[in-house]
Parts: sequence; structure tokens; C-alpha cells
Amino acid sequence: MSRRSGRHFLPLLRRRHLHRSVHLPYTSAPIPPDTIPSTSIPPSPPPPPPALHRARWPPVWYPTSSQLPPFTISHLRAAVSSLAASLLALPDPDPDPSPALHAHSFPTLLAVSPLASLELLSLLRPKPCLGLAVFSFRRTLAPPPTLPEFTLAISLASRARDPATAGILFADASSSCCPDQALYNALMSAYMHSGLVDRCLETFQDLQRDSRCGPPNADSYNILIALFGRSLLVDHMEATLQSLDASGQPRTIGTYNAIIAGYLTAWMWDKMEAMFHEMVESQVDPDTTTHLLMLRGYAHAGMIYKMERAHERACERAGKIDMVHIRAMLCAYCKFAHVDKIQKIEKLLQKLGPEDYRPWLNVLLIRVYANEGLVDGMERRITEALERNTTVTTTHVMRSVITSYFQCDAVDRLAHFVQQAEEAGWKLCRSLYHCKMVMYGKHHRLEEMHGVLEEMEYFRFDRTKKTFWIMHKAYVSCGRRSEADTILGMMWKAGFGFPFVQ
Repeated sequence: MSRRSGRHFLPLLRRRHLHRSVHLPYTSAPIPPDTIPSTSIPPSPPPPPPALHRARWPPVWYPTSSQLPPFTISHLRAAVSSLAASLLALPDPDPDPSPALHAHSFPTLLAVSPLASLELLSLLRPKPCLGLAVFSFRRTLAPPPTLPEFTLAISLASRARDPATAGILFADASSSCCPDQALYNALMSAYMHSGLVDRCLETFQDLQRDSRCGPPNADSYNILIALFGRSLLVDHMEATLQSLDASGQPRTIGTYNAIIAGYLTAWMWDKMEAMFHEMVESQVDPDTTTHLLMLRGYAHAGMIYKMERAHERACERAGKIDMVHIRAMLCAYCKFAHVDKIQKIEKLLQKLGPEDYRPWLNVLLIRVYANEGLVDGMERRITEALERNTTVTTTHVMRSVITSYFQCDAVDRLAHFVQQAEEAGWKLCRSLYHCKMVMYGKHHRLEEMHGVLEEMEYFRFDRTKKTFWIMHKAYVSCGRRSEADTILGMMWKAGFGFPFVQ
């Protein structure tokens, strides 16, 4: 089937108007960083036919003179999609894409139009290393890669966190083509995602000095804003925003998203919200990214009602939200008081699959169920944590668990939990054993209460004044006054005095 798809284009090569289209120049489109939507608006080419509006390629990547017929576009898209599916199905790591490229007649597709390469590289963004390997193969074919192809390849290197490869590709593109703003922006984005502040700034300064590209556009400033925001350099981020305003270019959706993300990273909730209101007043419509950023900010700040409103707006635009933001909402419900929090937690948990398990979230759920006195739900989370070898290392979580058992007077379930915690290497504390002793004494199970002393000794928890006081109270409650007096003598001998003052 793959070879048959390639044969569809062999007759097309004989048509002169298609053969000439291979060498036509292309206008380049800016490649924004992955977290910032495109902001600048390049010169628009002549409007394509209605059928081309449905193509995946941005309009700025179409040839500037003649267009490919809709029939060719549809077949090209189908063939490239089939090739991309085959490449993405290759086993990791570092598969060789050459056999699949030859099997799907990629050289033939490329000869029909370089748009095949642009579309293929775009579809391989989920596996950027594979996309870079495909681009290396593509460079061995004619015609030479266009500037938009180099820009997309640098964007793939950015996603792969490979700034060295991005720099090499930029140098190769600059030597073979006249660089443009999009190429510089792609390199800046690669440095930004790798946290290379100095190199990103140097690239921005090179762009300012390069007379072939014109002044930096809004995308360039947005990348710098995102860079400073990620680095918690809020003063530099705000200064860059002022520079953008001074340049005469309008703020875009990418500008506001980058600023909001910077304030979110710095936990400056008031400024984050003020920038959102300024964005709305400037008649720049928030997009899904904006609402998700606000959702995360409100979740971290404990503003539950505003978080829920941001969630509704994001769902209205995108239909659903990703697991990252669902976990952020779960974290907020676990940490802050709210009406019907358990019901809302349960509803969100239904959206998570087994692969979405996170140890830190499971520990938070254990504590919130414990604090709410929901022992069954708490034990389900404890069982899941034990099955996945999650280790609880904080005392406050363990104390929340034993408090829940104590309030429900479930001494046997508490004893079973302590045994599981000991075997799993969870954080042990003296309160675990004191709680067991209190509950055994309450039920007049004095022999088992004495057995807890042996457990404490095994795990090297010394007996304290409170330990003796618990035993004394247990014997008094059973009416065994002589044994209770013996405990008082043991306390005196241990140097704790009499337990009249707790």
C-alpha cells in the first residue's frame, strides 16, 4: 500500500507546471516556542483555493506564485500522513527511519513538493529525535532544504532539549539561505527551553544586528519574556515587556500568556490576575492556554472558586483539559478547604488512568481522606501506594492516618496498618505505637498493649513519660490499682516523676 501511494505522483512529475513548482521560493513562518502561541503576523500570500484552507500547512508556507492543485494536495497529505504513522510506530530508542522513508517513496513525494517535508516534520513533533533523523535523511535529497524546513528542524531540536544541534542547524541554514526572523526565533526558543539565558540573549542581539532580517518581532520579545519568567527574573521580564511596547508592536496573545506564566512561576498571584484583566480590557481574547495558566495559578493560590471558573472556560474552548491540570486541581482540593471537596475529587479521579498515577498525589489523597474521616477511601489509597511501592516519608501524613483510625475506634485496622508500614519502610513515629496502646487499653486488651512495648524497643523508640502514663491509665480503667501503682514506681525509677501533670 505504501509503494502504491508513491506511484500516484510519478505522472505528476511529467507535468511542467508541477515540476517548476519544486524550485519556487517560500515565505517563512515564525516558529513560536512550544508554550507560546504564534504572535507575529507575516505578510499574507494570495488566498489559496477553498480546498487548500483545509490543509494542515499554514498559508505562509505555500508557494508565492502558483499553487498545487487540490487533487495533488489531498494525495500528498494522505501519503505523508501514512508515512508519519509508520515512522511514529517504529520501536524506540533511536530507530533508523531510512527503510520506512524509502518504502513510502519519500523522495518522490519531496520531488512533487517540498511541502511534503514540512508536513512530515510537523507530524513528527511528538518524537523530536526521530524528526531530526528524518531531516538528516532529507538533506541528502534534492532539492536542498528550504528555510522553513530548517526552522522546523531547529524547533524539533528545541523539543528534544538539544541546543547544540539547534545551533549547528542554524549555522547550516545561515550559510545556505538568507536567515529570517523565524530562524532566529527558533534558535532562541531552543536556548530558552534549555535554560541557556546568555546564549538566548546573544541570539536576540545577533537578530538586532542582522540587517537582513529587520527588527525583532513580537515573537522574539515573547521568547525573552518566557525565558526571564522561567528564570524568576521578574524585573527583566517586565523590562522586556516595556521594550516590546516601546518598539511600537502590539502585545499579542503570546505576550500575555508569557507574562502570566512568569508571574505564575514567581507565585505573584495579584500581578498574574491583574495582567489577565488587562488582557481582557485590551480586547485580546484569552485562549485555552491562558485559561489553563490561570487555572494553575488559582490552584496553587488556593482560590478554588476562581480555579473552577477557569476550568469551565478551558473546557468550553478545548472540550477537555490534560492530566497535568487535572492533577493541579486535585492538589488544590487536597490542600484547601472547600465545599463538597471529596465529591469533586472523586469526579476528577475518574478521568485518571493507571498510567497517570503519581506517588505525591496518592500521598495527598491518603491524607485528605484521613482528615475527612473516610477510612475506606483512605485504605484504598494506602493499598494502591503499597502495591506501587510508594513510600510515605512525612510524619504528618502518618499522624493523620492514625488519627482517623482512632476516631473510628478501629484498633485492629490500625494494628494492620502499622504492620504494613513497618514492612514497607514508611516513616514510623512514636505516635503510631502510643495510639495502639491507648486503643488496646480502652478495650482492656492489656496483654496486647504490653506487646506494643516490644515493637517500640525493636524499632528503637524509647519509652517516654507519656508511654508510662498511657499504661497507668489503662490499668486504672480496668480497676487494677496495684498494677497501676507499679507503673507509677517504674516512672519514678525512670526519672519521670509522677504523671499528675501531663
